[in-house]
Amino acid sequence: MPVSPTRKLRAEPAELGAAARILKAVKTAVRARTPGFAVPLTVDVKKPKLERFFADLAKKMDREPVDATLTLKNLTPVAHEAKPGLRLKQVIAAQRLSLALRRHERTPFEVPYETIRPEVTEQDLGKVIVIRRDSRTLLYYNGAKLKRTFRVATGQSSYPTPIGKFEIITMQRHPWWYPPQTSAWAAGKEPVPPGPGNPLGTRWMGISAPYVGIHGTPDAASIGYSASHGCVRMLIPQVEWLFERVEVGTPVFIVRA
Repeated sequence: MPVSPTRKLRAEPAELGAAARILKAVKTAVRARTPGFAVPLTVDVKKPKLERFFADLAKKMDREPVDATLTLKNLTPVAHEAKPGLRLKQVIAAQRLSLALRRHERTPFEVPYETIRPEVTEQDLGKVIVIRRDSRTLLYYNGAKLKRTFRVATGQSSYPTPIGKFEIITMQRHPWWYPPQTSAWAAGKEPVPPGPGNPLGTRWMGISAPYVGIHGTPDAASIGYSASHGCVRMLIPQVEWLFERVEVGTPVFIVRA
């Protein structure tokens, strides 16, 4: 029986829980004594054994879908393609094969599978942000195509911008600034409402690293330096441009380069 597009399996009837009532057929033939009489051969199928056969087969053949992912190669985003999954339709397979065995069908039995689509495909991988921390540069990509490069400010040596793969988890226009309670440098500071003196500028894009985000700054002179407490600062017109082109879930790679 074909159990996948590239694999076939041969199984004996006994493995499938099938058994022919040969003695009954012989007795029927003896009683009939008619030349050319078609002696019926009944086949019994033990449902639990057939179901166990397909359950064991599913353990070997089923595969989970693989989502498309992004990695960096030579500091450039590279997409790894998604792969669909396969799941054996065990109940349907057992019903169909049981009927085929009882009907004495000899043609190959094709095992029914359902295709499981991955949640993330290559089409879902669009915008990407790469931050070169030591170069204090932010690169905005659409897929693997570089669209724009920005000079930014990154964290001081005592508050370094974290290295790793993150994603945008929150986006705010005209945000409030709240002092992080766990940071000594913010002790005694009060929240700052939206406005010219707000240290976050006019846009905030928080990433999945705690208390770290990409934001604007009223201190344009800090751009190009390691000046923040871990965040990535941008000029206000530039962060507003970027804000309109990304979304929650956009990958953010931060590297040492």
